[in-house]
Amino acid sequence: MRFGILGATRVWRDDGSEATAGGPIRRALLTLLLAHPGEVVTADRLVDDLYGGRPPAGAAHALQSQVSRLRGDLGREVAIELLPAGYRLAVDPDDVDAHRFERLSEEGRRALEAGDPGQAAALLRAALGLWRGPALADAADAGSVQARVLRLEERRAGALEDRIEADLRRGGHRAVVPELRELVGRHPLRERLHGLLMRALRADGRQAEALVAFEGARRLLAEELGADPSAELTALHRTLLRGERPPGTPAPHRAPPLDGRPFETPAPHQAAPRDGRPFETPSLPAQLTSFVGRAEDVAKVTELLGTARLVTLIGPGGAGKTRLSFEVADRRADVCLVELAPLRDGPEPALAVLGALGLRESGLLAMPAGTTPTSRLIAALADRPPLLVLDNCEHVVEAVATLAGRLLAGCPELRILATSREPLAITGEHLWPVRPLAPAPAARLFADRAAAVRPGFVVDGADAEAVRRICQALDGLPLAIELAAARMRTHDLAELASRLDDRFRLLSRGSRTAEARHQTLRAVVAWSWDLLSEAEQTMARRLTVFSGGATAEAAARVCGGPDAGDVLDWLADKSLLEVGDGRYRMLDTIHAFCAERLDAAGESGALRRAHAEHFLALAQTADPRLRRSGQLEWLGILASEHENLLAALRWAVEAGEVELALRLLASLSSYFWMRGMRTSVTAQAVALLDMIGGSPPPDLGDEYVLCALTAAAGEAGREAWERHRATAESIVVDPDRPRRHPVITFLWPMINAGAGDPRAALSVIARGQVGSDPWERAVVHLLWGYPQLAAGDLAQAEHEFASAADAFRSLGDRWGTSLALDALAGLAGLYGDPSKAIALIDEALALTEQLGAVEDLPDLLCNRGDHRVRTALAGRDGPDAAGAGLAEARADYERAAEIARHAGSPTYLAGALRGLGDIARLEGDPAGARRLYEQAMERFETHWVKSAGNRTATLFGLGKVAEAAGDLDGARSLHRQAVEVATAAGSIVESVRAVEALAGLALLEGDAPAAALLLGAAAGLRGTLTEDDPEVSRTAATARAALGEEPYEAAHRRGAGLSQEDALRLAGVPEAVIQASPINAVAGYEMVRRP
Repeated sequence: MRFGILGATRVWRDDGSEATAGGPIRRALLTLLLAHPGEVVTADRLVDDLYGGRPPAGAAHALQSQVSRLRGDLGREVAIELLPAGYRLAVDPDDVDAHRFERLSEEGRRALEAGDPGQAAALLRAALGLWRGPALADAADAGSVQARVLRLEERRAGALEDRIEADLRRGGHRAVVPELRELVGRHPLRERLHGLLMRALRADGRQAEALVAFEGARRLLAEELGADPSAELTALHRTLLRGERPPGTPAPHRAPPLDGRPFETPAPHQAAPRDGRPFETPSLPAQLTSFVGRAEDVAKVTELLGTARLVTLIGPGGAGKTRLSFEVADRRADVCLVELAPLRDGPEPALAVLGALGLRESGLLAMPAGTTPTSRLIAALADRPPLLVLDNCEHVVEAVATLAGRLLAGCPELRILATSREPLAITGEHLWPVRPLAPAPAARLFADRAAAVRPGFVVDGADAEAVRRICQALDGLPLAIELAAARMRTHDLAELASRLDDRFRLLSRGSRTAEARHQTLRAVVAWSWDLLSEAEQTMARRLTVFSGGATAEAAARVCGGPDAGDVLDWLADKSLLEVGDGRYRMLDTIHAFCAERLDAAGESGALRRAHAEHFLALAQTADPRLRRSGQLEWLGILASEHENLLAALRWAVEAGEVELALRLLASLSSYFWMRGMRTSVTAQAVALLDMIGGSPPPDLGDEYVLCALTAAAGEAGREAWERHRATAESIVVDPDRPRRHPVITFLWPMINAGAGDPRAALSVIARGQVGSDPWERAVVHLLWGYPQLAAGDLAQAEHEFASAADAFRSLGDRWGTSLALDALAGLAGLYGDPSKAIALIDEALALTEQLGAVEDLPDLLCNRGDHRVRTALAGRDGPDAAGAGLAEARADYERAAEIARHAGSPTYLAGALRGLGDIARLEGDPAGARRLYEQAMERFETHWVKSAGNRTATLFGLGKVAEAAGDLDGARSLHRQAVEVATAAGSIVESVRAVEALAGLALLEGDAPAAALLLGAAAGLRGTLTEDDPEVSRTAATARAALGEEPYEAAHRRGAGLSQEDALRLAGVPEAVIQASPINAVAGYEMVRRP
């Protein structure tokens, strides 16, 4: 056996299956013994640790009882010895993860010292991978292990630093920067982390940021400890000041040139959203048991997939379809498993595939209108050759058939392997029946599974006939054979054969049709049921209200009954439950049978209500914490219960429990938005709105508004939203209604951007300004900064964005902080400080990666690339640094393209292609630039506001290419189009470069006064006179020389003094576009009182 105490205490058998470890007391007892493997632990110490200062009467007897029960849990594989001095767990220390961690981390440290960073990194990653949570979590309060816990946690921190050191020496500097920023924030007094961050930044060519990092460390140490940095950190600082490369640090990264070739996006499975690592499609689950009797099936299905694009494995429940699909898929490189068992019909299968691919429905901000999960999938899979394994299709067969047809039509390289009890029945489907096992492999399967519960069991000559009879009675169905073999723990072979003969005598006659095999499986499940105690039967049937498994705590609360944890373990021992990651799950066939027993007992309604109320309480507890420092922890908790939360919401809607459903949906709104699952509950929101009609329940106004906004977020809910918009609007603008859900202040303006009356959104923002919730006030700062930016009031915009960032940071909200940092980075660029902009985006990238918002990374990477280009063009650090800056920008754009293609985001892919077009143009390849710009224009989703900035930049780039070719009229038309796009979107500052380019064209045509006037207008639109583009500087210098100093300055001042509307008219924007621009919506609005 192997044991885990680096986290919750876990036990694994030698075959990889998990053994139960009993209730909390027994887990604590096991933990205390495992903390000293092979050593004697005194009874007195165990009593003190288990019961604290108030041991029960007869504590020694209670301890003996717990030891006895723990022996039963562990079986004969591990001995707990009673010795005169106390108890001893007779295990090899290396079978305990804590001891294995210490050994591996020490070996990794020695490899690092020996100059082998590759081996060190592998060893240290293996060591750190053993951690699943806090050390000795199930006995954390025990006094005798406190020193051991502290030592392990310190060793963990040291091993993490060693692993980062190894990665640095191997050239992984860029990948470790986000991780180091987070670690420095969590452990600000660990000087080694500060030093590693400085070295990683220096290796990535970010010298200024490395020096800033030192200054931050120096100031923090002085404030917190009254101490100076260590000699090592100070020496590293001196090295950086001298411009030298610190020891052990690779040279700064240089991306390879494109050599003028058209951009080719690398294979999507090589993209890298987190820590620079490639995307890895979620692996197939590790199989803990042998695979018997299906070698021919594996070979034939593998061969069939070589020619057929859709293969469906069909057969009855328990025939082994899922396991066969895993074995086939395991032979392919790019596989994605999609488990459909917990789903319902409608859009859920498409959402499940997105999730299995590691994608979210959308990023931190909304996706373009009209984007659906299916369209995202087609975009993500169009150029990939993966195999999708769609497991358990029968209960959603129509939705899966529709989805499969659309994916195969839109993704020419895609292959699908489905498992189902019935065909999908679409064109091109090839069926492979999964038949019962033949007698010989059936007997091998029985023997293999029986030996797992009765060590030493073998089928000899005397037993062969009994095994043959058992397998024949069970029709060769693998699941039925495995259930029967599990009974060898308590039955001998002859008794087992006799009981099965009695139960299946009727079924053994006549035709062995598929229907009869269904009856066989049902009968063996019923037999297992009959052998359960009353408490076990009660728990088994009640547990079926859960979807996706249950923790012991949740099962106890919902299902009730004494000793719930023990009962769950007993069911697991009898193979009716699977245990993993602290959760108990039922196989589908057993779940269906036990659910019938729940209905027969008349408990279904009460248990489903208890289930829904339990998860409502969880959602209500989590909701405010999602906007505080516990954000990641609570996102993980809700993600682990995602299927249960959806099941609770479905039941509440279907049962007509309107108030419960509204409360649950409202409490989950932040979770669904942060996880990018905005349309996953559109159907439930629409159904609720239909039930509510025109009269929301009293005192549930916020919940009703969030329900309506949930409907509005998905195309399928837009009609319902339009019916309820007026009622919802009357609620959100009512100043007398208290607001219990501050997320409304964010969602209402976001979902209604560009639609409806903007005064309602402004009123929502105004109400949030005077609200009591600090997160809501932070949202107001963030949202109100954008109209100030559009109006050219950069100082006020900076105040709003900085206030938002500070507020979100103080709350610990990574989501809001990342949005505010991105906005501040844009401002820094406008102020001519690209180094600051890059540092802000780096932080936003790290936070976005922590949230798993892969879809948002390309936008941030493109923004960083743009700032690097501006730094290079400014040329302040010389030609070599400029060349390096362009190379680094290219690397950002390439990575953004990889991620965007994988994530199925055409607009973000277009933005990356635009950036690569800029690089090609600046490096003297106009043909390559034009090709990339045109590829970008083909992909923009023009109706999405997020496309406006990159569309403007692409049109500007095409204008510069036309200008270089001597086509001044074409260039002027393209630059005016760029200004129009920015105006229509309300992103006026995005138009500045195109207005400056129009000034350059005027100068080329000999009109220096017009050039000076346009340059002034551009400065007014930007809101600042800062300019770091040498081409614009040359235009200004030439115009000044042509006009003379005073006339130039007068014309420039006149242009800078124009209103936004007049400046846009000067640039040639049609009046209709100006009047329709969102910049007019907030003109003169004074309701928001800005601090």
